Amino acid sequence: MKKIVLSAMAALTVSSLSVSADEVKLYQNAEGQVFTTPAANRTAIDMKKVSGTKKSITIVDKKSPDFLLGKQTHINMKFVADDNSDMWLKAGVRIQGTFESADTKKYNTDGTIKSKTTIPDAYLRRVRFEVAAGFNKWTSFVMDVRNDKANIDDKGEQTFNVGDAYVKIKKPFNTSLVNFKLYRAKIDISRTETVKSARVIAYDRPKVADEAAQYITHNRRGTNMQAYGNWDKKVHYQIAAGDGVYSGKLKDATGSTINGSVTQNSFFYGGKLVLSPFDGWEEKKRTETYFGQGKHFEIGASYWASENINYNDGTVSQKIDHTLTNLEMSAHYKGLFVQAEYFEFDGVVKAWGSAETGKSDGWYATSEYVIEELNFLAPFVRYESWDKFKGVDGYDYTAATGGINWYLKGNSIKAGLVYQTEKYGKNIGYKDIDTVKLTSQFFF
Repeated sequence: MKKIVLSAMAALTVSSLSVSADEVKLYQNAEGQVFTTPAANRTAIDMKKVSGTKKSITIVDKKSPDFLLGKQTHINMKFVADDNSDMWLKAGVRIQGTFESADTKKYNTDGTIKSKTTIPDAYLRRVRFEVAAGFNKWTSFVMDVRNDKANIDDKGEQTFNVGDAYVKIKKPFNTSLVNFKLYRAKIDISRTETVKSARVIAYDRPKVADEAAQYITHNRRGTNMQAYGNWDKKVHYQIAAGDGVYSGKLKDATGSTINGSVTQNSFFYGGKLVLSPFDGWEEKKRTETYFGQGKHFEIGASYWASENINYNDGTVSQKIDHTLTNLEMSAHYKGLFVQAEYFEFDGVVKAWGSAETGKSDGWYATSEYVIEELNFLAPFVRYESWDKFKGVDGYDYTAATGGINWYLKGNSIKAGLVYQTEKYGKNIGYKDIDTVKLTSQFFF
Protein backbone atom coordinates (compact mmCIF):
# COMPACT_ATOMS: atom_id res chain seq x y z
CA MET A 1 0.00 0.00 0.00
CA LYS A 2 2.85 2.37 0.85
CA LYS A 3 4.40 1.88 -2.60
CA ILE A 4 1.07 2.60 -4.30
CA VAL A 5 0.65 5.82 -2.33
CA LEU A 6 4.27 6.73 -2.97
CA SER A 7 3.91 6.21 -6.73
CA ALA A 8 0.77 8.30 -6.83
CA MET A 9 2.42 11.10 -4.89
CA ALA A 10 5.54 11.07 -7.07
CA ALA A 11 3.55 11.05 -10.30
CA LEU A 12 1.42 13.91 -9.04
CA THR A 13 4.57 15.85 -8.10
CA VAL A 14 6.11 15.41 -11.57
CA SER A 15 2.91 16.25 -13.43
CA SER A 16 2.38 19.40 -11.37
CA LEU A 17 5.84 20.78 -12.17
CA SER A 18 6.85 22.24 -15.54
CA VAL A 19 10.06 20.20 -15.52
CA SER A 20 11.14 16.82 -16.84
CA ALA A 21 11.49 13.68 -14.77
CA ASP A 22 15.28 14.05 -15.02
CA GLU A 23 15.11 17.36 -13.17
CA VAL A 24 12.93 16.12 -10.25
CA LYS A 25 14.74 14.36 -7.38
CA LEU A 26 12.73 12.66 -4.65
CA TYR A 27 13.80 10.28 -1.86
CA GLN A 28 12.06 7.76 0.38
CA ASN A 29 12.82 6.14 3.72
CA ALA A 30 12.06 2.63 4.95
CA GLU A 31 8.54 3.69 5.97
CA GLY A 32 7.74 4.95 2.51
CA GLN A 33 7.79 8.64 3.38
CA VAL A 34 8.79 10.96 0.52
CA PHE A 35 11.40 13.73 0.88
CA THR A 36 12.97 16.32 -1.41
CA THR A 37 16.42 16.15 0.19
CA PRO A 38 18.82 13.18 0.55
CA ALA A 39 19.85 11.64 3.86
CA ALA A 40 21.64 8.56 5.15
CA ASN A 41 18.43 6.52 5.61
CA ARG A 42 16.80 7.63 2.32
CA THR A 43 17.08 6.17 -1.19
CA ALA A 44 16.55 7.98 -4.51
CA ILE A 45 13.35 7.30 -6.45
CA ASP A 46 13.58 6.46 -10.18
CA MET A 47 11.24 9.16 -11.43
CA LYS A 48 11.18 7.84 -15.00
CA LYS A 49 9.64 4.58 -13.82
CA VAL A 50 7.24 6.35 -11.50
CA SER A 51 6.02 8.98 -13.90
CA GLY A 52 6.23 6.93 -17.08
CA THR A 53 7.68 9.94 -18.93
CA LYS A 54 9.94 9.44 -21.95
CA LYS A 55 12.20 11.76 -23.90
CA SER A 56 10.62 11.00 -27.27
CA ILE A 57 11.22 14.44 -28.87
CA THR A 58 14.54 16.31 -28.55
CA ILE A 59 16.15 19.30 -30.23
CA VAL A 60 18.23 21.42 -27.81
CA ASP A 61 21.96 20.74 -27.50
CA LYS A 62 22.42 20.72 -23.71
CA LYS A 63 26.22 20.90 -24.09
CA SER A 64 25.93 24.14 -26.05
CA PRO A 65 27.15 27.43 -24.59
CA ASP A 66 24.46 29.93 -23.61
CA PHE A 67 24.21 32.38 -26.50
CA LEU A 68 22.28 35.65 -26.54
CA LEU A 69 19.15 33.83 -27.78
CA GLY A 70 19.75 30.59 -25.87
CA LYS A 71 21.45 27.26 -26.51
CA GLN A 72 21.83 26.10 -30.09
CA THR A 73 19.97 23.07 -31.39
CA HIS A 74 21.15 19.71 -32.64
CA ILE A 75 20.95 18.93 -36.35
CA ASN A 76 17.17 18.52 -36.79
CA MET A 77 14.43 17.66 -34.30
CA LYS A 78 14.39 13.99 -33.29
CA PHE A 79 11.22 11.96 -32.72
CA VAL A 80 11.74 8.56 -31.08
CA ALA A 81 9.13 5.78 -31.31
CA ASP A 82 7.59 4.92 -27.93
CA ASP A 83 7.44 1.20 -28.72
CA ASN A 84 10.94 0.88 -30.24
CA SER A 85 13.63 3.38 -29.19
CA ASP A 86 15.93 2.20 -32.02
CA MET A 87 13.48 3.66 -34.56
CA TRP A 88 13.32 7.42 -34.96
CA LEU A 89 12.68 10.27 -37.35
CA LYS A 90 14.57 13.57 -37.67
CA ALA A 91 13.33 16.63 -39.53
CA GLY A 92 14.71 20.13 -39.85
CA VAL A 93 15.29 23.14 -42.07
CA ARG A 94 18.17 25.36 -43.17
CA ILE A 95 17.91 28.78 -44.77
CA GLN A 96 20.74 31.18 -45.56
CA GLY A 97 20.04 34.61 -46.96
CA THR A 98 22.49 37.04 -48.61
CA PHE A 99 22.23 40.72 -49.51
CA GLU A 100 25.28 41.92 -51.43
CA SER A 101 26.78 44.60 -53.61
CA ALA A 102 29.54 43.69 -56.11
CA ASP A 103 31.84 46.19 -57.82
CA THR A 104 33.41 44.68 -60.93
CA LYS A 105 36.32 46.24 -62.81
CA LYS A 106 37.23 44.57 -66.14
CA TYR A 107 40.50 45.18 -67.99
CA ASN A 108 41.66 45.29 -71.60
CA THR A 109 44.63 43.13 -72.61
CA ASP A 110 46.99 46.09 -72.08
CA GLY A 111 45.81 46.52 -68.47
CA THR A 112 43.65 49.60 -69.02
CA ILE A 113 40.16 49.62 -67.58
CA LYS A 114 37.53 48.28 -69.96
CA SER A 115 34.42 48.73 -67.81
CA LYS A 116 33.14 49.27 -64.28
CA THR A 117 29.85 48.01 -62.87
CA THR A 118 28.14 47.91 -59.48
CA ILE A 119 25.42 45.29 -59.11
CA PRO A 120 23.34 44.73 -55.95
CA ASP A 121 21.78 41.32 -55.43
CA ALA A 122 19.63 39.55 -52.87
CA TYR A 123 19.22 35.80 -52.91
CA LEU A 124 18.75 32.67 -50.82
CA ARG A 125 22.17 31.05 -50.65
CA ARG A 126 20.74 27.79 -49.32
CA VAL A 127 17.16 26.59 -48.79
CA ARG A 128 16.90 23.02 -47.54
CA PHE A 129 14.52 20.58 -45.91
CA GLU A 130 16.36 17.79 -44.13
CA VAL A 131 15.05 14.44 -42.96
CA ALA A 132 16.59 11.30 -41.48
CA ALA A 133 15.16 8.00 -40.26
CA GLY A 134 16.54 5.26 -38.02
CA PHE A 135 15.56 1.72 -38.94
CA ASN A 136 17.39 -0.08 -36.13
CA LYS A 137 20.46 0.48 -33.94
CA TRP A 138 22.77 -0.01 -36.96
CA THR A 139 20.99 1.44 -39.98
CA SER A 140 19.63 4.89 -40.80
CA PHE A 141 18.79 7.00 -43.84
CA VAL A 142 19.70 10.68 -44.37
CA MET A 143 18.53 12.97 -47.16
CA ASP A 144 17.67 16.56 -48.03
CA VAL A 145 15.90 18.42 -50.80
CA ARG A 146 17.31 21.83 -51.69
CA ASN A 147 16.79 24.96 -53.76
CA ASP A 148 20.13 26.73 -53.43
CA LYS A 149 21.00 30.15 -54.93
CA ALA A 150 17.37 31.05 -55.55
CA ASN A 151 17.18 34.54 -57.18
CA ILE A 152 20.95 34.87 -57.52
CA ASP A 153 21.87 37.14 -60.45
CA ASP A 154 19.08 36.67 -63.01
CA LYS A 155 18.39 32.98 -62.40
CA GLY A 156 14.95 33.24 -60.81
CA GLU A 157 13.55 30.70 -58.41
CA GLN A 158 15.60 27.70 -59.54
CA THR A 159 14.30 24.16 -58.87
CA PHE A 160 14.45 21.67 -56.01
CA ASN A 161 16.79 18.70 -56.20
CA VAL A 162 18.13 15.98 -53.95
CA GLY A 163 21.40 16.63 -52.09
CA ASP A 164 22.42 13.99 -49.58
CA ALA A 165 20.59 10.68 -49.88
CA TYR A 166 22.47 7.88 -48.18
CA VAL A 167 22.04 4.83 -46.01
CA LYS A 168 24.41 4.75 -43.03
CA ILE A 169 25.39 1.47 -41.40
CA LYS A 170 26.96 2.32 -38.04
CA LYS A 171 29.26 -0.08 -36.20
CA PRO A 172 27.91 -3.33 -37.74
CA PHE A 173 30.82 -5.18 -36.07
CA ASN A 174 30.48 -3.23 -32.80
CA THR A 175 33.59 -1.15 -33.43
CA SER A 176 34.09 2.47 -34.50
CA LEU A 177 36.74 1.26 -36.96
CA VAL A 178 34.19 0.03 -39.51
CA ASN A 179 31.13 1.94 -40.74
CA PHE A 180 29.52 2.23 -44.17
CA LYS A 181 27.60 4.75 -46.27
CA LEU A 182 25.80 3.87 -49.49
CA TYR A 183 24.55 6.10 -52.33
CA ARG A 184 24.69 9.95 -52.24
CA ALA A 185 27.15 10.66 -49.42
CA LYS A 186 30.08 13.13 -49.47
CA ILE A 187 33.57 11.89 -50.19
CA ASP A 188 36.23 13.76 -48.22
CA ILE A 189 38.05 15.61 -51.00
CA SER A 190 38.41 18.64 -48.73
CA ARG A 191 37.80 19.45 -45.09
CA THR A 192 35.84 22.63 -45.75
CA GLU A 193 33.74 20.85 -48.40
CA THR A 194 33.00 18.00 -46.00
CA VAL A 195 31.95 20.27 -43.12
CA LYS A 196 28.19 20.82 -43.17
CA SER A 197 27.42 24.20 -44.76
CA ALA A 198 25.53 25.25 -41.63
CA ARG A 199 28.83 24.95 -39.73
CA VAL A 200 31.23 26.76 -42.10
CA ILE A 201 32.58 30.20 -41.21
CA ALA A 202 31.84 31.77 -44.63
CA TYR A 203 28.84 30.54 -46.65
CA ASP A 204 30.78 30.69 -49.92
CA ARG A 205 33.70 28.27 -49.68
CA PRO A 206 37.05 28.91 -51.43
CA LYS A 207 36.77 28.55 -55.20
CA VAL A 208 39.67 26.08 -55.35
CA ALA A 209 37.79 23.84 -52.92
CA ASP A 210 34.59 24.16 -54.97
CA GLU A 211 36.54 22.98 -58.03
CA ALA A 212 37.75 19.94 -56.05
CA ALA A 213 34.11 19.19 -55.24
CA GLN A 214 33.41 18.63 -58.97
CA TYR A 215 36.74 17.27 -60.16
CA ILE A 216 36.32 13.64 -59.07
CA THR A 217 32.55 13.14 -58.85
CA HIS A 218 29.48 15.34 -59.17
CA ASN A 219 29.21 17.72 -56.22
CA ARG A 220 31.49 15.38 -54.17
CA ARG A 221 28.58 13.04 -53.60
CA GLY A 222 27.94 11.20 -56.85
CA THR A 223 26.37 7.83 -56.03
CA ASN A 224 29.03 5.83 -54.23
CA MET A 225 29.81 3.31 -51.54
CA GLN A 226 32.27 4.10 -48.78
CA ALA A 227 33.79 2.68 -45.64
CA TYR A 228 34.99 4.93 -42.86
CA GLY A 229 35.88 4.88 -39.18
CA ASN A 230 38.23 5.98 -36.47
CA TRP A 231 40.54 4.54 -33.85
CA ASP A 232 40.07 6.26 -30.50
CA LYS A 233 39.52 9.58 -32.39
CA LYS A 234 43.27 9.49 -33.13
CA VAL A 235 43.09 8.09 -36.65
CA HIS A 236 40.21 8.69 -39.06
CA TYR A 237 39.91 7.18 -42.53
CA GLN A 238 37.57 7.03 -45.49
CA ILE A 239 37.76 4.96 -48.68
CA ALA A 240 35.19 5.19 -51.46
CA ALA A 241 34.35 4.33 -55.06
CA GLY A 242 31.46 5.33 -57.28
CA ASP A 243 30.04 7.44 -60.10
CA GLY A 244 32.45 9.87 -61.77
CA VAL A 245 32.32 13.38 -63.20
CA TYR A 246 29.26 15.24 -64.50
CA SER A 247 29.53 16.99 -67.88
CA GLY A 248 27.58 20.02 -66.60
CA LYS A 249 30.40 20.73 -64.13
CA LEU A 250 33.35 19.69 -66.31
CA LYS A 251 35.44 22.84 -66.87
CA ASP A 252 38.70 23.82 -68.50
CA ALA A 253 41.35 26.03 -66.89
CA THR A 254 39.54 29.20 -68.00
CA GLY A 255 36.40 28.15 -66.13
CA SER A 256 34.35 27.36 -69.24
CA THR A 257 31.99 24.37 -69.12
CA ILE A 258 32.33 21.83 -71.90
CA ASN A 259 29.85 22.00 -74.77
CA GLY A 260 30.03 18.49 -76.12
CA SER A 261 29.73 14.81 -75.25
CA VAL A 262 31.27 13.17 -72.19
CA THR A 263 31.40 9.51 -71.19
CA GLN A 264 33.42 7.82 -68.47
CA ASN A 265 34.47 4.19 -68.53
CA SER A 266 35.41 3.69 -64.87
CA PHE A 267 34.35 4.53 -61.33
CA PHE A 268 36.20 7.08 -59.25
CA TYR A 269 38.17 5.72 -56.29
CA GLY A 270 40.38 6.97 -53.46
CA GLY A 271 40.50 7.79 -49.80
CA LYS A 272 41.55 10.09 -46.98
CA LEU A 273 43.51 9.66 -43.74
CA VAL A 274 43.28 12.17 -40.87
CA LEU A 275 45.45 12.08 -37.73
CA SER A 276 45.02 13.76 -34.33
CA PRO A 277 48.42 12.97 -32.78
CA PHE A 278 48.21 14.90 -29.48
CA ASP A 279 46.42 13.57 -26.40
CA GLY A 280 43.48 15.74 -25.46
CA TRP A 281 43.48 17.47 -28.86
CA GLU A 282 41.45 14.88 -30.81
CA GLU A 283 39.07 16.00 -33.55
CA LYS A 284 35.63 14.71 -32.57
CA LYS A 285 33.54 16.21 -35.36
CA ARG A 286 34.04 17.99 -38.69
CA THR A 287 33.15 21.63 -38.10
CA GLU A 288 34.60 25.12 -38.44
CA THR A 289 32.57 26.62 -35.58
CA TYR A 290 33.66 25.74 -32.03
CA PHE A 291 32.35 28.87 -30.23
CA GLY A 292 35.46 29.17 -28.09
CA GLN A 293 34.97 25.76 -26.48
CA GLY A 294 37.69 23.09 -26.11
CA LYS A 295 40.62 22.39 -28.41
CA HIS A 296 41.68 20.14 -31.30
CA PHE A 297 44.51 19.59 -33.79
CA GLU A 298 44.53 17.41 -36.90
CA ILE A 299 46.38 16.88 -40.15
CA GLY A 300 45.15 14.88 -43.12
CA ALA A 301 45.87 13.80 -46.68
CA SER A 302 43.80 12.29 -49.47
CA TYR A 303 44.22 10.99 -53.00
CA TRP A 304 41.36 10.56 -55.46
CA ALA A 305 41.27 9.42 -59.08
CA SER A 306 38.52 9.68 -61.71
CA GLU A 307 39.92 8.06 -64.83
CA ASN A 308 38.93 7.24 -68.41
CA ILE A 309 36.98 10.45 -69.04
CA ASN A 310 36.29 10.54 -72.79
CA TYR A 311 35.10 13.83 -74.26
CA ASN A 312 34.45 15.44 -77.61
CA ASP A 313 34.14 19.24 -77.54
CA GLY A 314 33.46 19.55 -81.27
CA THR A 315 37.11 20.09 -82.09
CA VAL A 316 39.09 17.70 -79.88
CA SER A 317 38.23 14.14 -78.96
CA GLN A 318 40.43 12.56 -76.29
CA LYS A 319 40.65 10.66 -73.02
CA ILE A 320 41.82 12.34 -69.80
CA ASP A 321 42.40 11.11 -66.27
CA HIS A 322 41.58 13.33 -63.30
CA THR A 323 43.57 12.96 -60.09
CA LEU A 324 43.31 15.11 -56.98
CA THR A 325 45.66 15.34 -54.02
CA ASN A 326 44.50 17.19 -50.91
CA LEU A 327 46.41 18.14 -47.76
CA GLU A 328 44.67 19.65 -44.75
CA MET A 329 45.39 21.03 -41.29
CA SER A 330 43.05 22.49 -38.71
CA ALA A 331 43.28 23.41 -35.04
CA HIS A 332 41.51 25.44 -32.41
CA TYR A 333 42.25 26.46 -28.86
CA LYS A 334 39.36 28.08 -27.06
CA GLY A 335 38.42 31.13 -29.17
CA LEU A 336 41.09 30.80 -31.87
CA PHE A 337 40.49 28.60 -34.94
CA VAL A 338 42.87 28.10 -37.90
CA GLN A 339 42.54 25.94 -41.00
CA ALA A 340 44.48 25.51 -44.23
CA GLU A 341 44.31 23.20 -47.26
CA TYR A 342 46.35 22.52 -50.39
CA PHE A 343 45.01 21.03 -53.64
CA GLU A 344 46.79 19.63 -56.70
CA PHE A 345 44.80 18.74 -59.83
CA ASP A 346 46.20 16.66 -62.68
CA GLY A 347 44.54 16.15 -66.07
CA VAL A 348 43.33 19.77 -66.42
CA VAL A 349 42.37 20.80 -69.96
CA LYS A 350 43.93 24.17 -70.80
CA ALA A 351 41.03 25.26 -73.03
CA TRP A 352 38.26 23.43 -74.89
CA GLY A 353 39.28 23.13 -78.51
CA SER A 354 42.85 22.37 -77.46
CA ALA A 355 44.28 18.96 -76.62
CA GLU A 356 46.79 20.43 -74.15
CA THR A 357 46.44 19.22 -70.56
CA GLY A 358 48.42 19.96 -67.44
CA LYS A 359 48.29 20.58 -63.70
CA SER A 360 46.68 23.10 -61.42
CA ASP A 361 47.25 23.78 -57.75
CA GLY A 362 46.01 26.10 -55.04
CA TRP A 363 45.59 26.67 -51.35
CA TYR A 364 43.71 28.69 -48.79
CA ALA A 365 44.10 29.58 -45.12
CA THR A 366 41.38 30.82 -42.80
CA SER A 367 41.13 31.88 -39.17
CA GLU A 368 38.40 32.99 -36.78
CA TYR A 369 38.48 34.33 -33.23
CA VAL A 370 35.35 34.00 -31.10
CA ILE A 371 34.93 36.71 -28.46
CA GLU A 372 32.68 35.04 -25.90
CA GLU A 373 32.57 38.17 -23.72
CA LEU A 374 30.94 40.12 -26.61
CA ASN A 375 28.03 37.69 -27.03
CA PHE A 376 30.04 35.43 -29.38
CA LEU A 377 31.05 37.99 -31.97
CA ALA A 378 33.68 36.36 -34.18
CA PRO A 379 35.93 38.23 -36.65
CA PHE A 380 37.49 36.05 -39.37
CA VAL A 381 39.88 36.27 -42.33
CA ARG A 382 40.67 34.02 -45.31
CA TYR A 383 43.18 34.14 -48.14
CA GLU A 384 43.10 31.97 -51.28
CA SER A 385 45.59 31.50 -54.13
CA TRP A 386 44.94 29.26 -57.14
CA ASP A 387 47.12 28.75 -60.23
CA LYS A 388 44.57 27.28 -62.62
CA PHE A 389 47.15 26.10 -65.18
CA LYS A 390 50.71 25.71 -64.00
CA GLY A 391 53.58 26.94 -66.13
CA VAL A 392 51.58 29.52 -68.09
CA ASP A 393 51.07 33.16 -67.09
CA GLY A 394 47.60 34.65 -66.78
CA TYR A 395 45.84 31.78 -65.00
CA ASP A 396 46.21 33.05 -61.42
CA TYR A 397 43.24 33.68 -59.13
CA THR A 398 43.53 35.22 -55.65
CA ALA A 399 40.92 36.24 -53.10
CA ALA A 400 41.11 37.92 -49.71
CA THR A 401 38.08 37.73 -47.41
CA GLY A 402 37.36 39.29 -44.05
CA GLY A 403 34.30 39.68 -41.91
CA ILE A 404 32.56 39.14 -38.64
CA ASN A 405 29.98 36.54 -37.59
CA TRP A 406 27.56 36.96 -34.72
CA TYR A 407 26.46 33.65 -33.23
CA LEU A 408 23.12 34.68 -31.72
CA LYS A 409 22.13 31.07 -31.06
CA GLY A 410 25.18 29.17 -32.23
CA ASN A 411 24.66 27.86 -35.74
CA SER A 412 20.88 27.84 -35.20
CA ILE A 413 20.64 31.62 -35.64
CA LYS A 414 23.58 33.69 -36.82
CA ALA A 415 24.35 36.78 -38.88
CA GLY A 416 27.45 38.06 -40.63
CA LEU A 417 29.07 40.92 -42.51
CA VAL A 418 31.66 39.96 -45.14
CA TYR A 419 34.01 41.83 -47.48
CA GLN A 420 35.85 40.02 -50.29
CA THR A 421 38.23 41.18 -53.01
CA GLU A 422 39.03 38.85 -55.96
CA LYS A 423 41.59 39.15 -58.76
CA TYR A 424 41.37 37.12 -62.01
CA GLY A 425 44.37 36.74 -64.36
CA LYS A 426 44.47 37.66 -68.04
CA ASN A 427 43.34 34.23 -69.28
CA ILE A 428 40.54 33.69 -66.77
CA GLY A 429 38.49 36.87 -67.10
CA TYR A 430 41.02 39.63 -66.32
CA LYS A 431 38.94 41.46 -63.73
CA ASP A 432 38.74 42.50 -60.09
CA ILE A 433 35.60 42.04 -57.99
CA ASP A 434 34.99 43.69 -54.61
CA THR A 435 31.93 42.38 -52.78
CA VAL A 436 30.19 43.32 -49.55
CA LYS A 437 27.73 40.75 -48.14
CA LEU A 438 25.22 40.78 -45.32
CA THR A 439 24.42 37.17 -44.40
CA SER A 440 22.06 35.34 -42.07
CA GLN A 441 21.18 31.75 -41.16
CA PHE A 442 18.34 29.92 -39.46
CA PHE A 443 18.95 26.22 -38.91
CA PHE A 444 17.61 23.41 -36.76
